[in-house]
Amino acid sequence: MSGIALAAAAAAGAVLLAAGFVLGRFAARRGGHAADADLGTPVERATFHTLHTASLAAPPLRAGLTEETARKAARTLRSLLGTEALCLTDRGAVLAWDGPGEDHHRAHVPEQAAETLATGRSRSVHSGCDDPACPLRWAVIAPLTGEDGVLGALVAYGSRESAVLVRAATEVARWVSVQLELAELDRSRTRIVEAEIRALRAQISPHFIFNSLAAIASFVRTDPERARELLLEFADFTRYSFRRHGEFAQLADELRSIEQYLALAGARFGDRLKVTLQIAPEVLPVALPFLCLQPLVENAVKHGLQDRERGCRVTIAARDAGAEAVVTVEDDGIGMDPERLRAVLRGEHPAGSGIGLSNVDERLRQVYGAEYGLVIETGVGAGMKVTVRIPKYRPGVHPSAARGLSFGSGPASPA
Repeated sequence: MSGIALAAAAAAGAVLLAAGFVLGRFAARRGGHAADADLGTPVERATFHTLHTASLAAPPLRAGLTEETARKAARTLRSLLGTEALCLTDRGAVLAWDGPGEDHHRAHVPEQAAETLATGRSRSVHSGCDDPACPLRWAVIAPLTGEDGVLGALVAYGSRESAVLVRAATEVARWVSVQLELAELDRSRTRIVEAEIRALRAQISPHFIFNSLAAIASFVRTDPERARELLLEFADFTRYSFRRHGEFAQLADELRSIEQYLALAGARFGDRLKVTLQIAPEVLPVALPFLCLQPLVENAVKHGLQDRERGCRVTIAARDAGAEAVVTVEDDGIGMDPERLRAVLRGEHPAGSGIGLSNVDERLRQVYGAEYGLVIETGVGAGMKVTVRIPKYRPGVHPSAARGLSFGSGPASPA
């Protein structure tokens, strides 16, 4: 997805430069303002003005084509083109109008824009206005497009027919279309992230929930206080796992959820499950993708205890590594054949392997880059060690104060 967004951004830059050049030639023929003389030639001044004005219109358009975003962008786009009036439409109605003439021109826009909405081609038409005082004599109608085709139209009004206005309006409409496509990409990315989190939530096995409740029930009569504590841990664990906001979480919060998971698993497996936590306090505020570590711990418990009567040890460590935090989840269980592991990470999920590892690996690569995928060391009968590297300082991922969670080093019982 990042490659598509980069290509769209490059296209936006090209469109802006083209629009700047066209408008620059138009401005050069009209002359420039003395106050802008220090910015260079008339073409250079017009290009600078175009880029600056376009940058003001971009933020609302990146939220999609709605009445609110169209209203916020219309005045800036009109200034960008230097036209008497401008309006933005969707496929059914005028969303926003800026300039004079709205009272007697707006009603005719859907009919005049119908051909452009149907064909996706720009056209110049006479406005059909009979008011001699109205400056809106010609209209250039340019399509606004997205992934699903024509989304609406940009209509620029002038006092006369102008080939320059046709070219400029068409280029600006293309630039607006790029912003709308980027908005669609943002929404697609959000949907993908939400789908991935839903997939991880679905990974929380119904068997785990059933076994946790069964383990809690077993303590109700023999150890009511223990049953109460486990029930609270279960409530907090499920509340955190199914929260509905935020793509990121602090490492402290992720570890708190893992601690609750291990407490519930320990109630079921007893002494068969031993856990060691080695957490450096300075990495607790680091932000990472939500539900990024819990699937790794669940995988370690599942494969660590599989086909083993003597139990297993799971070691969770987090250390400071300069600009990064390094988290490892290790078990001494049955391990996995490296070829089978590669198939899991490619998304070819053999029966019973689940989707946790591949899901986490893909999310880390999307957020931080290909070099930040999972590093997994394993072999048949050799256990498994999963290493996660988390950049501390990234745009949109800022550390903040950890909230009252401390872990000591050395053995710790999950129960």
